[in-house]
Amino acid sequence: MHILNIKLRFQGMNGVVVIDKPAGMTSHDVVAKIRRILGIRKVGHTGTLDPIATGVLPVCLNEATKLVQFLANDGKEYRATLLLGVRTDTLDTEGGVLSREVPLVSREEVETVLKSFIGKRKQVVPRYSAVKVKGRALYDWTRRGIEVEPPQREVEIYDVRMEEFSLPEVVFTVSCSKGTYIRSFCAEAGDVLGCGGCMSALRRTRSGMFDIESAIALDGLLEEGEGEELAAIKLTPLAELLPEFPLIEVDAPLAEKLRNGYQPEGEVLLGYHIPFLVEGDVVKLSTDKRRLVAVGRMLCSSEELLAGRRNMQALKILRVFND
Repeated sequence: MHILNIKLRFQGMNGVVVIDKPAGMTSHDVVAKIRRILGIRKVGHTGTLDPIATGVLPVCLNEATKLVQFLANDGKEYRATLLLGVRTDTLDTEGGVLSREVPLVSREEVETVLKSFIGKRKQVVPRYSAVKVKGRALYDWTRRGIEVEPPQREVEIYDVRMEEFSLPEVVFTVSCSKGTYIRSFCAEAGDVLGCGGCMSALRRTRSGMFDIESAIALDGLLEEGEGEELAAIKLTPLAELLPEFPLIEVDAPLAEKLRNGYQPEGEVLLGYHIPFLVEGDVVKLSTDKRRLVAVGRMLCSSEELLAGRRNMQALKILRVFND
């Protein structure tokens, strides 16, 4: 198939392509390259990976960019390498070394410390990060030599499994909430063990519903690549995204009204099957499970809807899609 025809096909398609990000590139670099390769203007990613990291980077195309805020909230899984005995200013091996010592720790001690991180915890954002403080990226303040207090975030570690123990390196798998810095995790673990530590390698193996098995190598998609390479790109359509959100199937007339800005009242929603919902639930609205029409937030529960919220707005539409 001619490469121009394939690019035209992608210009009209909405969905997510999962890239296996190579080391040395920023997530922004990957988005820019996909934009050039496919000839698409609207492209965005769902969660930044540091340049040192590799692995799963979901990239949204066209209408799917409207879902970035929802997809970015998904949990993540990483395979990380902790280098014990080395402290750096960036918390990984890309930075300047602050101290070195021989790590005199056992496998059992390391495993106990890693497991102790499971649960909700406050994590200090690395000083070399893009998080904004007083209008500037934290790394900008740090590079200028200006001392600012890095913010703390509440994160959750769901599980940690040690995979390999070969001092001074420890390889482990961690599943965690969004916003978790594995660099900080490694540095904190090293501090608890008393010898210090930093991250020497990181590979994201899962982001929400996307895993490494579904990712494609960016290196194989050269800008001068053959059409067959582009044709092999697997695109997850809008209707298959956010599977954890309850679904309300609507007919074509209501779908058209929603796309034109209509905010549905209870009376209208009662004409459709409404799953058990509570106030604040985010739901998907689609036609025949094939076309995503909108994403909205419930302003009442299913029980309140059935009990009489007929002439009041029952759902706040957050995003609409021309899929």
